[in-house]
Amino acid sequence: MAQQKILVIDDSGVIRAKVRDMLPTGNFEVLEAKDGLEGMSLIKKENPNLIMLDFILPKMSGWEVFQEIQKSVILQKIPLVLMSGRKEEVTDKITEPFKYFSFVEKPFEKNQLVAAIKDAMQKSKLPREAPPAAAAVASVASAAGSGEIAALNDKVNKLQAEVEGLKKQLIQLATFVRQKVK
Repeated sequence: MAQQKILVIDDSGVIRAKVRDMLPTGNFEVLEAKDGLEGMSLIKKENPNLIMLDFILPKMSGWEVFQEIQKSVILQKIPLVLMSGRKEEVTDKITEPFKYFSFVEKPFEKNQLVAAIKDAMQKSKLPREAPPAAAAVASVASAAGSGEIAALNDKVNKLQAEVEGLKKQLIQLATFVRQKVK
C-alpha cells in the first residue's frame, strides 16, 4: 500500500490521466476527483499529502474548495498546486504572489508540473500569518471591549457620586427633622 497520497481534482479525465502519467514514479497513490464536492470529500476522508486543484470545477468550484482548505489550520498545511488554463480567473480572486501554494497554467509540461509540486511543498512549510482582516476585526473588537469597559467604569463612578450626594441629603434631612421634632 502506498504511503503518500496525491489527490488530483479536475473535471477533465484527460488532465487527471496526464497528471498521473507525468508524476515521477514513487511510493504514492494517485486519487482522483471529477468535481469540487468529490474533491472535498476525498480531502477529508483520505488526508492527502498533496492536492492538485483545478480552479474551474462543477458542483463546487476550485475557488470554493480553496476557501474551505484555507479555513482549516490542518488542511492549510497540505501542499497545494492550483491548475487553470485561465490564470486571470485565479488572480481575480487570489492576488499574486501566491505565498502558500503553487500555480501551474494549463497546458503544462512534466518539468513545469514537477517544479510546481516542489514549490508547493516548500510553501506549505511557511508559517501562516493571521489574515489582516481577522487581525483588524480582533483589534476593533478589543478596542470596542475596552471602550465599553471604560464607559461602564465612568457610569459606576457617576452613580457612586450620586449615592454619596443622596447620603448627604438624607443626613441633612434627618438632622432637619430632628430639629423640628424637638
